[in-house]
Amino acid sequence: MPLAHQRRQHCRLRLLRQHHRRRRVLLCGPCPHGVPFLAASGSSFQEKFAGLGAARVRHLFSKGRKLSPCIIFIDEIDALGRKRGRGGDSASADQDQTLNQLLVEMDGFDQSTSVIVIASTNRPDILDKALTRPGRFDREIAVNLADVGGREAILTVHARNLKLEDELDLKWIARGTPGFSGAELANLMNESAIAATRDGSEAVGRKHVEYARDRILMGAERQGFMMDEEERYATAVHEAGHVAVGLAVENGDPIHKVSILPRGRALGVTQSLPEKDRLMKKREYLEDQIALLLGGRAAEQVLLSTMTAGASNDIERAVEIARKMVSEFGMSRLGPIHLGQQDQPHSQHLLDRIEEATDEIINHQLERACTVVSGERESINRLVELLMERDTLDAEEIAGCFRSETMRAA
Repeated sequence: MPLAHQRRQHCRLRLLRQHHRRRRVLLCGPCPHGVPFLAASGSSFQEKFAGLGAARVRHLFSKGRKLSPCIIFIDEIDALGRKRGRGGDSASADQDQTLNQLLVEMDGFDQSTSVIVIASTNRPDILDKALTRPGRFDREIAVNLADVGGREAILTVHARNLKLEDELDLKWIARGTPGFSGAELANLMNESAIAATRDGSEAVGRKHVEYARDRILMGAERQGFMMDEEERYATAVHEAGHVAVGLAVENGDPIHKVSILPRGRALGVTQSLPEKDRLMKKREYLEDQIALLLGGRAAEQVLLSTMTAGASNDIERAVEIARKMVSEFGMSRLGPIHLGQQDQPHSQHLLDRIEEATDEIINHQLERACTVVSGERESINRLVELLMERDTLDAEEIAGCFRSETMRAA
């Protein structure tokens, strides 16, 4: 290769490295206390050129020392700090070298540098143990889902640029969205604004929030999808079974809406909204959840004298809950047992006993659901007729189909 061409290649590579350094490491400016804030992502330290990752780590911490006191933040550090020794290829070796450089830089700090390193990840289980030992990332803060007050504050932020109707209360939205993350709440307000725009409304109202919440929880309606009357009737009976059992159980969540409009992969949906944030689930609540899931199959067996494939997802979720009750929560006749990791060896006898205990829970709750459906034939028939007429019913319309003594206080 000619010398001039080699020099051009060398200059091009050097400029490329400098460009990546300037692009990947971002100085976000001073924080509210006047301390500079350096931010980088874990994936930005990985490149096809060997050695660039370690060089970027050195460059980042060198800049941090020059700006000290400062804060260095590394987002998604699992891309950088995965366990070493995973493979013998050059890519794994370069990633291990980058991680080693990070460990060296963090070990090199003393109390006079005044540099604080913060990182975030959704996968703390795959981080290298040397990265989380005392002196490095030795403090772990779990950021859980927000409670009612936190959701209201998040909704206030995302509704700042939206025009809301006067009667729309953000507290009402926060109470009806337990388990929603910040991103899901932002999506909820965005979908509500889109629904209001399509409706030609001047402001976002309750009906738009309801539509957006149904779209997020139950999926989008499949427009133009036609079912014949026999399949619609079978779907209505299936969903009515869910509703009947959901109203009969004492520890379940209140039924909010039922629909036989196809959404996502489901031909019908029964939606229940929790009354509160549940941080600890009791055995009775889990049993009621299993009975509610099996209510559709119970209605098929009792009222249609047949079975449909529409209960496959319900059975899958019910078996998953029952298996966790047996093998993790110790809520069965086997007592407190825990299987641990899937790769750990277990005796076949123990696995067979777990399956037997799981089947006992499932079959008992199915019998319970069948008993409820048999006692509520008339109410279920009224609900099925109304569903065939209107497709979707809310809580008040559902309550009108059932006797008052079967209703729980919502």
